[in-house]
Amino acid sequence: MSIKRRDFLLLMGGSASAVAFNSLSGCDKKVTMQPSTQSKALSVFQPVKGPIPLQNAAFTPEQQKEAYRNYEVVDDLVLPDGFEYQIIAAWGDKVGDSRFGYNNDYLSFVPTVENEGYLTVNFEYISAIPWMQTYAKVIGKSLPLDEVISKLNTDSQGKGQVNAYALNEDDPLKAKIREICSEALLDQGLGIISIRKNANGKWERTNSNQDRRISGISGLEDGRYLKATGPAVLIFKKQQGLGYTDKLGDRIIGSFGNCAGGTTPWGTVLSAEENFQAQVPEPVYADGTSFEPEKVPFLLSRGNLYGQGNVFGLSGNKYGWIVEVDPANPNDYGTKHTWLGRYRHEAVGVRVESGKPLAFYSGCDRRGGHVYKFVSRDKVSNPKDKANSQLLSQGILYAAKFNSNGTGSWIPLNADTKVNPDLPSNIIGNLLNLPLGPSSSKDKRTLFEVPEPIKGNYFAATKDEEVAIYKQQFNQLGDLYAGNAEEKQGVILIDAHYAANAAGATCTARPEDTEIAPNGDLYISFTSGSPSKDGGPDSRIFKDPEGEIPHEYGWVMRLTEDRNNPAATTFKWSMLATGGEPNSGGMGFANPDNLLLDKGGNVWMVTDTSTSKLNNAVTNRTDDEGKTVNISGLFGNNTMWYIPTSGENAGRASLFGIGPMECEITGPYLSPDEQTMFLAIQHPGEANGTRLNQASQSREYLLYSTNGEQFTQSRKVPIGSNWPSKTIDAPPKPAVIYVTKTSEA
Repeated sequence: MSIKRRDFLLLMGGSASAVAFNSLSGCDKKVTMQPSTQSKALSVFQPVKGPIPLQNAAFTPEQQKEAYRNYEVVDDLVLPDGFEYQIIAAWGDKVGDSRFGYNNDYLSFVPTVENEGYLTVNFEYISAIPWMQTYAKVIGKSLPLDEVISKLNTDSQGKGQVNAYALNEDDPLKAKIREICSEALLDQGLGIISIRKNANGKWERTNSNQDRRISGISGLEDGRYLKATGPAVLIFKKQQGLGYTDKLGDRIIGSFGNCAGGTTPWGTVLSAEENFQAQVPEPVYADGTSFEPEKVPFLLSRGNLYGQGNVFGLSGNKYGWIVEVDPANPNDYGTKHTWLGRYRHEAVGVRVESGKPLAFYSGCDRRGGHVYKFVSRDKVSNPKDKANSQLLSQGILYAAKFNSNGTGSWIPLNADTKVNPDLPSNIIGNLLNLPLGPSSSKDKRTLFEVPEPIKGNYFAATKDEEVAIYKQQFNQLGDLYAGNAEEKQGVILIDAHYAANAAGATCTARPEDTEIAPNGDLYISFTSGSPSKDGGPDSRIFKDPEGEIPHEYGWVMRLTEDRNNPAATTFKWSMLATGGEPNSGGMGFANPDNLLLDKGGNVWMVTDTSTSKLNNAVTNRTDDEGKTVNISGLFGNNTMWYIPTSGENAGRASLFGIGPMECEITGPYLSPDEQTMFLAIQHPGEANGTRLNQASQSREYLLYSTNGEQFTQSRKVPIGSNWPSKTIDAPPKPAVIYVTKTSEA
């Protein structure tokens, strides 16, 4: 069912008795939050009309069929009347001695004085189609893309890929691949830019000495290595082991895959390395050393670019961490805190209270990924003291176990933790990937009677009997890894996802954000409940409003630590918001991603529907076999939502913005006065690149009104994007913007 107002007030720590409830039926009132009533408050707006009928739309169910029979998608950031946006920086702009990167994601504004401060920006990955198509025009120089594609496709292997690391140093192909990968990794990582609000009320860059880039190749030639803390440093320092080492010790070349993040009260920014496995090997040997670079070869085609770390011989075990940087320190190029674990990080929920340990929360954004909590060994004295960064060097990492009765516990990822995997029969897709242990994988394959293992030192358990045998073979997590006690702890952190699988942590539905409320509650957005070859979510936890599985369109969960203690080992949870169509119990959004809580405890949320699914036609609701089809295309472009938690509109989800074509809206962050919203527009034109000659298509969608009546919509959909310039045939560029209110709305 759709979320009830009382439930949402409980979600946000509000008081049901203080709210006058209204009907959730159609209405055309402004959305208003209390207590803020300032004319510049972003939370007072007339909702945008999206592509499908919503419960709070300005149309009755009887009017909806006519109002939504035709719809035109716009290649722009669509905002409510009385709002505007301005660009702060876009791909290719100068930043220090480098440039503004690609696919900007998490944003953090750390003020220095009133209306001035540092904006830290994550640059997540390269969208191959628009990046290659527009690189020369935007950056002003060419890359040998066509030459390398031609060479790889005519080579005897003919698969568009090569182990560039093994090529001779004087091989011209290696030099060309190095050039391409240098530029692709330069466009990832982090950037710090200084900004201020000028006398006209516009935000502008000031280009201070602190402006700088931390890229995917920082340290490779400029000496700006990243540092590391925690037990995994012992593994990094290995000069030889079971697998590959880069011989750099605790020095680390670059950061990439930087997705979401967090900001500390002491003014540092945490950046989460997410999908690193597309650029370097994820698997490690039992001693924590990496698989060889050849395991992720360089691949280039007209629509794909992978394995950028291959040609440089980057060591895979040094990526997939949380990076901390102080934007105010121009000599700080980042520290990877290994106690926070290595996995496909998405976001960092930061809980810092005087007299208590730090508690940092994060999720592993993969199908079947886990929710994690790091608790520091020592306690916080002053939350604003920059010495708090040292607390990240000692502590313990936990993974969450969710019980179907709304309770849960935190499992420590230590060497003496019991091996107790969940059963494949409880997981949607019946797949659980487990570490094979320090002895030969051949023996393990025979023991478990399974086919070839997945790539890496793991095997895919698909039967409950295989888990029973596994538990007979291994007793504790330490049995799965090699080395002394300290080294084993380092390996467990390096191999956190698979160690958590072995320990029995709950497989979840792509946890994409972890946000802390003022009262200490944790909010988690789970983006998608569908399974894949990586795994799937627990079928007892992740269901649709009718209890069916799988559910593609996501959830928002509230987690409350027992006794409100950040170091608690038990908690309570409830699934309080579900994505999907309003007529079937959803709230009208699909695939929730980044969450933001304003000072009033109200929720701002952006969505992350995969580019390949955006605006796909939906002409039937079932296939030839009678199975329900994916309806992601109904929801149009990715969107932004506002959900007040007090006042007359409490609990009502309202559509605040719609993104440009094929983009994802990311990184929402409010200025201290909450009159500016910083946003990142990521990968416009990701699937089709530049929109040429205003190309568009007409597509049909089988929709339901909010009371369940079926009708057909004709939708005009642009092909590709020209955002942000919006001029004909202009190249699409990721960019960071700010949103302000210009008038009463």
